[in-house]
Amino acid sequence: MWRVPRQLCAHHLRGSKLSDAWNRPAAFMSTLLINQAQYAWLKELGLREENEGVYNGSWGGRGEVITTYCPANNEPIARVRQASVADYEETVKKAREAWRIWAEVPAPKRGEVVRQIGDALREKIQVLGSLVSLEMGKILVEGVGEVQEYVDICDYAVGLSRMIGGPILPSERPGHALIEQWNPVGLVGIITAFNFPVAVYGWNNAIAMICGNVCLWKGAPTTSLISVAVTKIIAKVLEDNKLPGAICSLTCGGADIGTAMAKDERVNLLSFTGSTQVGKQVALMVQERFGRSLLELGGNNAIIAFEDADLSLVVPSALFAAVGTAGQRCTTARRLVMDRPGNYVEPTIVTGLAHDASIAHTETFAPILYVFKFKSEEEVFAWNNEVKQGLSSSIFTKDLGRIFRWLGPKGSDCGIVNVNIPTSGAEIGGAFGGEKHTGGGRESGSDAWKQYMRRSTCTINYSKDLPLAQGIKFQ
Repeated sequence: MWRVPRQLCAHHLRGSKLSDAWNRPAAFMSTLLINQAQYAWLKELGLREENEGVYNGSWGGRGEVITTYCPANNEPIARVRQASVADYEETVKKAREAWRIWAEVPAPKRGEVVRQIGDALREKIQVLGSLVSLEMGKILVEGVGEVQEYVDICDYAVGLSRMIGGPILPSERPGHALIEQWNPVGLVGIITAFNFPVAVYGWNNAIAMICGNVCLWKGAPTTSLISVAVTKIIAKVLEDNKLPGAICSLTCGGADIGTAMAKDERVNLLSFTGSTQVGKQVALMVQERFGRSLLELGGNNAIIAFEDADLSLVVPSALFAAVGTAGQRCTTARRLVMDRPGNYVEPTIVTGLAHDASIAHTETFAPILYVFKFKSEEEVFAWNNEVKQGLSSSIFTKDLGRIFRWLGPKGSDCGIVNVNIPTSGAEIGGAFGGEKHTGGGRESGSDAWKQYMRRSTCTINYSKDLPLAQGIKFQ
């Protein structure tokens, strides 16, 4: 959320006191998009001219009031009151109280609540996707697709709620049982970025909930309306199930709230999505208190096209991966590495740089693609791995041996390793995340649920004897 160019997502903070914060000039209010007829659909999401940005079972907020803008034309959409530090403190207390209730709900029952959240999102998918397009700036089909991703992870989490758990292990001691027990960590703080203001929260929220955790969300300030709208949908489901709203709390805010979350020992796990620079600061603050963090940071992703690549796959893949979401995905392709022969059309790409040029090793978060020519498989695999980030990578080839070398220990060092598809567009069933400066965290599918739980190895002696492990005789 700190990476977006200011001119692309204008975000004006206007401080104000409680006594007059809501008394805005009528002329200004009339310019808000939410008051224009063609944007009346915003009110279907429960949005108003002035929106409260704190939810912990009830709506409020005592912080600054900000205006969010459409990045396409800089027109103001609506206003949101952010959280103060006092609001944050109150919300954390209520969230921890809510955990005592939520943790007692059986996991399959928690899954049923998450299923209902998914259904509620389905009902609002078009209008919520339209809000994503309006406030974040991505095209409508991507906005709707992002909401669909949250729906999909809810469906996935429902099944997972009946499967999480550890094994029963054979004990070396007679009359003993060895069990691996998984329990929720407690309060999961979720800080999300502007570029995927719905999906990234969904990855964390749905899995954390079925694991028995409560969630505290701080979205990007530039997409505060999306955070409010999503939370309203979830709050209604919790209310219908007579559950505390603080199970899914919201504190809209800036760096002060993010810093409070990172330093707060009551936040048992902090999931942060954003730039590598800020992620490093977050990680250090969390580690200072021996806390747990889940980091999804930057990517510098390469597409490699070998001489036997199917160009009918390479061209659309490179196009989508390089310019989809205006180049503002963490999985956006930054580097296209081609086998030496061939001609290149370059209206929006850069050629002629060395593979290790500093600019090519920098995540620009824009639709800029650097093209290089390689000589050998060994060389190009090394080029893929020489950047500091390790999120996503892809090769295009029909050579089966090369494919498995790419997937193996001397191949790509990324968390996402693709063949004949783009670097972007991951499915929810697999764990999403990367290595090195990408942070090492995993969200979404596979066994990523383990990040949201704590593990205990439990030994139960049901015999009348007391044998020690390793055959030790202590007499």
